[in-house]
Amino acid sequence: MPLNKELMYAFIKRDLVILLSITLAVSCQNQNKKMLRAKAPVAEKSPKELEKHGDIRVDNYYWLNDRENPKVLSYLEEENAYYKKLTAHTKEFEQSLFEEMKSRIKEDDTSVPYKKNGYWYVTRYENGKEYPIYGRKKTNLEADEEIMFNCNEMASGHEYFNLGGLSVSPDNKLAAFGVDTVSRRQYTIRIKDLESEKILDDIIENTTGGAVWANDGKTLFYSKKDPETLRSNKIYKHKVGTPSSLDEVVFHEEDETFSTFVYKTKSKKYIVIGSYSTLTTEYQIIPADDPDSALRMFSPRTRGLEYNISHYGNHFYILTNKDNARNFKLMKTSEDSTLADNWEEFIGHRKDVLLEDIDIFKDYYVLTERENGLNKLRIVRWDSQEEYYLPFDSETYTANVGINPDFDTETLRYSYNSLTTPRSIIDFNLSTRVKEIKKEQEVLGGKFDKANYRSERIWATARDGVKVPISLVYHKDTRINNKTPLLQYAYGSYGATIDPYFSTVRLSLLDRGFVYALTHVRGGQYLGRPWYDDGKLLNKKNTFTDFIDCSKFLISKQYTSSEHLYAMGGSAGGLLMGAIVNMAPELYNGVIAAVPFVDVITTMSDESIPLTTGEYDEWGNPDDKVQYDYMKSYSPYDQVSAQEYPNMLVTTGLHDSQVQYWEPAKWVAKLRQYKTDDHLLFLDTNMDAGHGGASGRFEALKEVAKEYTFLLDLERKIP
Repeated sequence: MPLNKELMYAFIKRDLVILLSITLAVSCQNQNKKMLRAKAPVAEKSPKELEKHGDIRVDNYYWLNDRENPKVLSYLEEENAYYKKLTAHTKEFEQSLFEEMKSRIKEDDTSVPYKKNGYWYVTRYENGKEYPIYGRKKTNLEADEEIMFNCNEMASGHEYFNLGGLSVSPDNKLAAFGVDTVSRRQYTIRIKDLESEKILDDIIENTTGGAVWANDGKTLFYSKKDPETLRSNKIYKHKVGTPSSLDEVVFHEEDETFSTFVYKTKSKKYIVIGSYSTLTTEYQIIPADDPDSALRMFSPRTRGLEYNISHYGNHFYILTNKDNARNFKLMKTSEDSTLADNWEEFIGHRKDVLLEDIDIFKDYYVLTERENGLNKLRIVRWDSQEEYYLPFDSETYTANVGINPDFDTETLRYSYNSLTTPRSIIDFNLSTRVKEIKKEQEVLGGKFDKANYRSERIWATARDGVKVPISLVYHKDTRINNKTPLLQYAYGSYGATIDPYFSTVRLSLLDRGFVYALTHVRGGQYLGRPWYDDGKLLNKKNTFTDFIDCSKFLISKQYTSSEHLYAMGGSAGGLLMGAIVNMAPELYNGVIAAVPFVDVITTMSDESIPLTTGEYDEWGNPDDKVQYDYMKSYSPYDQVSAQEYPNMLVTTGLHDSQVQYWEPAKWVAKLRQYKTDDHLLFLDTNMDAGHGGASGRFEALKEVAKEYTFLLDLERKIP
């Protein structure tokens, strides 16, 4: 199943494309004929009847659900070989596109240092290296660097590598960290002695990767996963130097629709254990000074009640939807009376403003708000003597609070970027209101000038009359008409908002005359919590029809035409792609569906599949006939029919823990069985990676180059 936070999901020049077009024009027809004669893989049919509520679905490709079966691996390799054969003519261009994307990246890049507990922490990259190096400097930035982790050395011998959950002990002597070398998000936690530079014998397997230190510097709290479903269901307590077999279970989340996690408050006073489902949250707390004390319930779960907690002084501040506050409000309560009945309103609910987050400092608190789709950062003094918003001008920008571990400071670090403006890291003095740009993302190559690009926000009218925003960006020299190629992207699930953001790789499309359209469909939270509620469960089809109606709007306004319109989405956005090609295939020349969630009924009916039970409130529970019928009515795999489909590139990863590889594999097999056209249909399976794709920064660029080459090659073939 797909996930936020994501979350989410990074996705020579125009004259070279023109030159390629002229050079290849004569051979293009012959090449196309050869491609049509190439034999596509045909998956074996082995009918399996799946019955629910008296409804029988016949799944001919259910057998693909076994990554250990040699026949399954053979079929996936066949599809990969077919894809490589039919795209062989594009490989030279794909490589040049990759080199072009890579050339814009500052290879020896360094993050802006941040200070925590007496050390300055820095992440940096070296020329030609795939992975980061984590270092720190004591007291000031002039001190010698202490390399904590060189991930390039640690990744040696692994096709995939990810280090996560880096956490330094309060005495600065030890660092806990998680490592995943399979890409199933099952991390092994280890501990490094930063003084001796030795890795301790402690080994904790099958975790989420993160760990939280108690204030004694000897006790670690971490979350462990169910080995089959991968649901994080237990919080353990580990004493440094002891075998993990002796670790104590602090909390067991037995409700299969919930997952659990652990963190420490910014005040460093409490260890917090949280449980969450789509609609409900619950927290329990332990004094960080007394890690062996018993858990204390903050406020027990009530279905539909969501809340997050922050600690300041003698109070907790609660961001919550209590009392039907759909866009959330802020409440407070004393440390000694944390039950929901004792919460008092601090900042009231506003119908048109979504309250997304709060960040607490000694003299100020910072609220992250969203109004009419736009980010706002609101600064307030605790003594109420001062309140103001940071000023932002554009209508297609993204502003986010950054890493601010220090409590006793007047400096707020935040980031800013837009569709045309590279990302900046900014330090802002909350008292003097003076800002300092610490770093602006460099775009190398000497050709980028943000003045050469235009962005705008337009509004399409959906079929039910709702206005849906679209953020656009394109090169200033691009002629906008019905022959303009346009890539339309959306996600549209989990309330995840994809804000307008700058992308160096996207320049490879924009500089070749493409328009990029980020469609803010329902199912996200761009226009507040109601925008999310109107795009899930029995309202899920709004996500699909919003996207289709935006496509029709872009065509009607001659931003493009169906011959030049392309669509892309990944994970839950891949579900969106699967739905639109069933519902309105005629609108698109090409579609990219990355790690797509397309077999909704089968997946949501199998509680052993990772993340299924926790997502009933997002998609529905098939045990409910009304919800079953609704999900089946849009499930891309179930709704494949005998019709023409666009050219399609479908990607997946063999070890994907979010969307199992067999969903896109089965979908492609069924599309091959039913589609009545001779358009391209490719399945590209990364046999070494999972949901996030390749782990190295340059390897990830190669995947984007594949996708863009697919689009550009389709566009080149249009007469």
